[in-house]
Amino acid sequence: MLVPYLIIIALLFLAMPVYFRIADRFNIIDKPNQRSSHTKITIRGGGIVFYLGALIWFIWSGASYPWFFAGLTAITVISFLDDVFTMSNRVRITVHLVSVLLMIYELGGFGLPWYVLPIALILIIGTINAYNFMDGINGITAMYSFAVLLSLWLANRQESFIDDRLLYCTAIANGVFAFFNFRQRAKCFAGDVGSVSMCFILLFATLSLIFASSNPIYILFFAVYGVDSVLTIAHRLMKRENIFEAHRSHLYQYLANEARANRLMVSTTYGILQAVIGWGVIQIAHLDTSAQIVFSISILALLGATYIILKTYLYRRYIY
Repeated sequence: MLVPYLIIIALLFLAMPVYFRIADRFNIIDKPNQRSSHTKITIRGGGIVFYLGALIWFIWSGASYPWFFAGLTAITVISFLDDVFTMSNRVRITVHLVSVLLMIYELGGFGLPWYVLPIALILIIGTINAYNFMDGINGITAMYSFAVLLSLWLANRQESFIDDRLLYCTAIANGVFAFFNFRQRAKCFAGDVGSVSMCFILLFATLSLIFASSNPIYILFFAVYGVDSVLTIAHRLMKRENIFEAHRSHLYQYLANEARANRLMVSTTYGILQAVIGWGVIQIAHLDTSAQIVFSISILALLGATYIILKTYLYRRYIY
């Protein structure tokens, strides 16, 4: 079974230089702005390789999970167009909504109580956008995605909730992207097309696990990003900032920009921390509900306290 994966690695590595030529020809680049942590123009949209990996899996699997893949295709296309042209919020949100509905339909979520669907839509779309906003320094999307994929792979050994090949193909695509992005001077950035499509795949796999196990604790596979995103929004609201405007207020951005910490080390730390939490979730998931609640509250409280302490220190030293 190793040969097919070697072929996939070769195909995706060949695809990246082709995309770089296309991006250079059509000026698909990322210019530094208020949200950016980089200072030089860099090719945008290298995360298109995530979709290519999923496409290879889709063909290989004999068109498994067709509604999910249709949603992935739609959200990838609109995200890529947004990288190139900057689409209107109305069009982008509409496509996100349709894509997420297709994902939920694939999962059988339409059979849940009526009030669950709007809550699920808000949470899923919010998570996708948070994952996109967290893509702000070299390597962070790749390292964090590896952590979530590892957690999903370990869980799949116990629950067998999803086709392993989807996880493998996504991990290979992530590795190819990391080769060009996990550098002090990145060759390319993921772009919206990368962070959004990767999150869509990871959410589908995680929700498949939650549906198969009837256990919501697996949402903690996104705990580190979740705490950083939620508390950053709260911090910006406290400062009376417009939370919809570009910014560099996430903890990882303070560490990389204001504290001048090594960006690849920051990205790796986020990934390792999430991987450790993911392993803990898998160990605790089969215990009684009270133990899971205590574990979940403890993890979120620890992450929240760490965020507040570090953010307060960095804010007072470098900004206030």
